Amino acid sequence: MTRTYANGEYIPKSKRDVTTGIYVIQKHSAKRLHYDLRLEMDGVLKSWAVPKEPPLVSGVKRLAVQVEDHPISYATFEGVIPEGYGAGSVELWDRGSFELLSRDKNKIVVRIAGEKLKGDYVLVRFRQKDWLFFKKS
Repeated sequence: MTRTYANGEYIPKSKRDVTTGIYVIQKHSAKRLHYDLRLEMDGVLKSWAVPKEPPLVSGVKRLAVQVEDHPISYATFEGVIPEGYGAGSVELWDRGSFELLSRDKNKIVVRIAGEKLKGDYVLVRFRQKDWLFFKKS
């Protein structure tokens, strides 16, 4: 099931603008604390692990390591992942929606409308799976 959190109501993707989607950050207390940035694109949640708290203001850049895509249903997950890969607690840190402003192989620009993050954000690839995540000034 696809959701948008703009008003907390269910809106099928077919009824939404194709340049918008679910945005969520999950705080993941695994072997090492990190934040999982997830953006709904291409029918999945594109995902990046951000080792430090995501930037709330411009001028702060964070490493974002691209990880495997997750199903859309994972956007609302909170709980404990049992022992094994990714073991630890997961809690919603921020959620909302985003508008895709531009996207190519090495750069994604989005306008985030979250509870904590608001404004234009950029992901820039600098190595195969390594990206910089920052708020535009």
